Amino acid sequence: MTTTPTETRRPQKGTHRARQRPSRPAARRRNWAGGLAGWLWFVVVAVPLYWTLITSFKAQSRYYASNPLVPSADPTLENYRLVLESDFLRYFVNSVVVTAGAVVPAVLFSFMAAYAIVRGWRMRTLRAMNGLFLMGLAIPLQATVIPVYLIIIRLRLYDSLPALILPSTAFAIPLSVLVLANFVRDVPKELFDSMRVDGATEWTTLWRLAAPLTRPAILTVTIFNALTIWNGFLLPLVLTQSPDQRTLPLALWTFQGQYGVNVPAVLAAVVLTTLPVLVLYAFGRRQLLSGLTAGFSR
Repeated sequence: MTTTPTETRRPQKGTHRARQRPSRPAARRRNWAGGLAGWLWFVVVAVPLYWTLITSFKAQSRYYASNPLVPSADPTLENYRLVLESDFLRYFVNSVVVTAGAVVPAVLFSFMAAYAIVRGWRMRTLRAMNGLFLMGLAIPLQATVIPVYLIIIRLRLYDSLPALILPSTAFAIPLSVLVLANFVRDVPKELFDSMRVDGATEWTTLWRLAAPLTRPAILTVTIFNALTIWNGFLLPLVLTQSPDQRTLPLALWTFQGQYGVNVPAVLAAVVLTTLPVLVLYAFGRRQLLSGLTAGFSR
């Protein structure tokens, strides 16, 4: 008679302890100081916007007699009607013409310049041009107002929309070249070599290869420059004089002097001026943030 011994398996020490004491996820530290600072900044930004919006619907006679942060019991559109009847549409068209007329050539020239700088970096002329563009970032607009004014006078363009378009285009180019060059530089060199083997010219490579791969950067500089030129105040103030050539930021300053203490009408003009910027930012917010972050981190 034979007996089969039964084998008993003993659990390993590490396994037995691991089953008894499951690993706990690392506790996350809550950044109370950062959260509090974020909420404070949100209040600082949101309260003026809220006050601007509700005040634009208040009547002028009841503005000083009511709480500034309490909406009006009977809102009115009289302020918006008053602004629209004061040649607001003409100022709006002027801003659109100046913004489009400056952004389109600035982006096109900057993209071609960035491609030439990246592809022909070994040439001394292109390296000098790149340094010239970088020097443009160090020169503020305020420091060149008098030279720009004298140049516009010599060109006989004073008090016209081209007088605003030309300087705006020039000041939009340096930053655009910097951002676009960083994106063009990250395009793999093998792709350019394959296009050259296929017999493509530099012009074909520029628009068939570099342009599609750098589209986020092109949209980024387009939106950024459009917002900057749309909100420009100094150049229209210095280079224009007649009411027919005013843009929206300068028109707001004119409304303030015209209406005097009519604060609701001024804020109604501010709301109408901000609406195109908000629409543009809503459609291009993702491209703007991702493009700027990628462009400066490379």
